[in-house]
Amino acid sequence: MKFIIFFLLPTLTFAQDTLVYNTKRAVKLEGTSNFRDLGGYPTQNGKTVKWGHIYRSADISRLTDSDLKTLETLHLGVDCDLRGPDEVKNGPDRLPAGVQYVNLPAGSENIRMSEMGKMMRNPALRDSLMGASYGQTTHLKAKYKPMFDQLLSLDNNKALLFHCTAGKDRTGVGAALILSALGVPRDIILKDYEATNEYWKADRERMMKMMAQQGMPEDQLRPMMAANPVYLEQTFKAIDQTYGSMDKFLAQEMELTTEKLATLRTKYLN
Repeated sequence: MKFIIFFLLPTLTFAQDTLVYNTKRAVKLEGTSNFRDLGGYPTQNGKTVKWGHIYRSADISRLTDSDLKTLETLHLGVDCDLRGPDEVKNGPDRLPAGVQYVNLPAGSENIRMSEMGKMMRNPALRDSLMGASYGQTTHLKAKYKPMFDQLLSLDNNKALLFHCTAGKDRTGVGAALILSALGVPRDIILKDYEATNEYWKADRERMMKMMAQQGMPEDQLRPMMAANPVYLEQTFKAIDQTYGSMDKFLAQEMELTTEKLATLRTKYLN
């Protein structure tokens, strides 16, 4: 019999004892990290996100055969790859047979190492880049509306996976939008985003060492490689300023009508 193995993380609670980390949240895989279930989070109306229906992850191009067997037990129906063309070309996703693949790049997302090196050596430029990246809203519809379409059309017995390279920035914004649509409070969404610092820790250190060998100072790399809630707050701020509220953004850009939003919540909330 095949069992899914999960990372055991310490329970983290807010003042109101809201559960954030749960022992079954992260799926342990040999070929990637930061693969975790978005289930269990409480919503503002007293419901919780269903377990086993929505997963987020880092790069899945290096999954082992054993990993693929584990993914088969998750009953994935669709994989939304948020990476750019170069990333996809250099590391195509590995998936169990029968999983629909959807690539959602929506923009120029491939930064050359030489360009990143210049940014790393200039803290002001680095911080400006991260703030500007998270504060952009013009690409959100092209990138994330198709993901909501997949969530709405997915069979009830199937799950959706979405990911980028680190499972931090593009995936973090995607998770924030999904959880917002389901009614999860913003403070919990920020904690889910920040949890990448734990789930992706080993791979982050490995990647930083690799980039440091190419001449990028580690102390300058670390801030950009971290899931700093301040970054994601820039997305919320930009959405509120541009559209008036998250609800208005979801209705206008994600085209979540009252009926679609009700369907989404019926499918993915307990």
